[in-house]
Amino acid sequence: MVSQSTHITHGRLASDGYLDSTQVELAHELIQRVEQQNIETIRVLFADQHGILRGKTIVASKLASLFKTGMAAPSTLLLKDTAHKTVFPVWSANPGITGDLAGACDLLMVPDPSTFRQLPWAPHSAWLLCDLRFKSGELIPFAPRNVLQSAVNQLKDTGRSLIVGLEVEFHVFERVDARLDHSSATMPGQAIETRNLAQGYQFLTESRYDQLEHVMDTLRRHSQELGMAVSSMEVEMGPSQFEFTFDPSDPMTHADNMMMFRTMVKEVCARQGLHGTFMSSPKLDNAAASGWHLHQSLIDSDSGHNLMMPAKGQALTDTASSWIAGLLEHAAACTLLTTPTVNGYKRYRPHQLAPDSIQWARDNRGAMIRELTSAGDSASRIENRVAEPAANPYFYFASQIGSGLDGLKRSLVAPPPAETPYDDSARKLPSSLINAIESFEQSAFTRATFGDVFVDYLSCIHRSEWERYHQAISDWEQNEYFNLF
Repeated sequence: MVSQSTHITHGRLASDGYLDSTQVELAHELIQRVEQQNIETIRVLFADQHGILRGKTIVASKLASLFKTGMAAPSTLLLKDTAHKTVFPVWSANPGITGDLAGACDLLMVPDPSTFRQLPWAPHSAWLLCDLRFKSGELIPFAPRNVLQSAVNQLKDTGRSLIVGLEVEFHVFERVDARLDHSSATMPGQAIETRNLAQGYQFLTESRYDQLEHVMDTLRRHSQELGMAVSSMEVEMGPSQFEFTFDPSDPMTHADNMMMFRTMVKEVCARQGLHGTFMSSPKLDNAAASGWHLHQSLIDSDSGHNLMMPAKGQALTDTASSWIAGLLEHAAACTLLTTPTVNGYKRYRPHQLAPDSIQWARDNRGAMIRELTSAGDSASRIENRVAEPAANPYFYFASQIGSGLDGLKRSLVAPPPAETPYDDSARKLPSSLINAIESFEQSAFTRATFGDVFVDYLSCIHRSEWERYHQAISDWEQNEYFNLF
């Protein structure tokens, strides 16, 4: 294997500049590490449009070949809705999407050696994340990692960088029925049956944590072994509801971390007869909604100074004010990127520790944006509480960078902070997925920032989901009308 690795430099990926010299050197080291640690298989993966990891598994002896030529994957994997149905007409001459994607042709997966992780729950195997290109080698403009990297580069060009901290809520239940009968193998599959690991509504109660510690410990240890800097593990409000927080890092690192964390939780729980879910509002008796809170600080690239840390006696720095103003102005247009599912909009309810309006406030958990800055505090930051935990992290972070950067470029000024964030007079967040799609499509900002190709692509996919939801007959309709008429 080591002798093969010397040829990576002459392979297509390195020769065409898809892997730089640092990545090539890291790939050489990785090939030797895999051989020494007796790793048998490598799961070669990419994040799809929904923030789901997809890919293929290779035997370890093929790793050098992977770094030489990359790997092919069907382009339809980027063209599916959440039911895994391809929504673009790939068998026609014009599939309605940029790039040569007719006939379910291949894409090129380019491995990023820095993302290699040996799996603590399956130590013979490892993860390796990839960037996506068309088979011609051109970057795919709607591939999630590419979208985020473009946003990061734009912010870097202004002499600033973003640091983000994650607070992620989710549920872990006991699996009662995995619904493996043939009749449940629909598309999508029928929801499995679960029950709680613990009763809820004892927020941050010590005895509840002790009751759930065995699960908390397992998920924490695996996170740490994957290289994630876990900060805290908490018992959240609802039954079987957890929250993990992570130390601040750069957007790409934490986007990759979020992908790995969500996947790890689901895979580890499944092996133990449990079900981990990041669905925001499960249809379960007495369940509480889950959110994903994103802490954000802007840093001067040269000095390392936190540009959101105010001077003594100052309320907000100009940078923080403009960043907040940008997030507020484009909140409705970007809600499709922060809350991409039909279900996520069921969380936007007043007086539920979740936002329903586009406002900011000082240390108030009812507002969309919570300001947490003070003089001399190098951790000064704002917290956006808008997202659901199922959001694609690359798109979510890109929406924050794009919105905040627009606020900075235009020197926008944040409005006065809200004192009563559930005031009915405030501008509301979109109330449904279709409202969010329409705001996203009609926004001059999203089209200028992300491009028409990306906006039309993502809208098409989510319109497919909305149409399936809209056409389904609900329990409410059956109960409301079946006996009456």
